[in-house]
Amino acid sequence: MTVLVLLGVLALAIGGCVCVVWAARGGPRWVRIVATVTVGAGELLRRSGKNQRRGLNQSSDSGD
Repeated sequence: MTVLVLLGVLALAIGGCVCVVWAARGGPRWVRIVATVTVGAGELLRRSGKNQRRGLNQSSDSGD
């Protein structure tokens, strides 16, 4: 079951990347929408990772 979920997530990620490239080349409207959602999700994940790293750095700095 876990393998199926991971394969589904992988398929969505690959499909999102394909839509980003296709939208950059002037694809149809639905492709541009999917590309915007994909890029937005990537930005959210990147920002959440930065916030987690900042939290770890602040806690280690206060221990000195």
